[in-house]
Amino acid sequence: MIKEIKEQEFKKEVLDAKEKVFIDFYADWCGPCRMMSPVVSELSEEEKDVKFVKINVDDCEEVARMYGVMSIPTFVVIEHGEEK
Repeated sequence: MIKEIKEQEFKKEVLDAKEKVFIDFYADWCGPCRMMSPVVSELSEEEKDVKFVKINVDDCEEVARMYGVMSIPTFVVIEHGEEK
């Protein structure tokens, strides 16, 4: 399952998470993001020990900037609060 999160949830859902977190930075208007969505969804079903979250770059600009997101989709893995 993939959970869409907002900036105010980022610390709790990602940085404080006990498990690895896969972040999908996306936007609703992004064609390549829509194309990758089923692939990420399938991966989330296979990888039960990884938490999957989606972050809309239009709504969460500060978080996207923190990770240097310059184009979308961008995928980032966080473990123990650090980018891997």
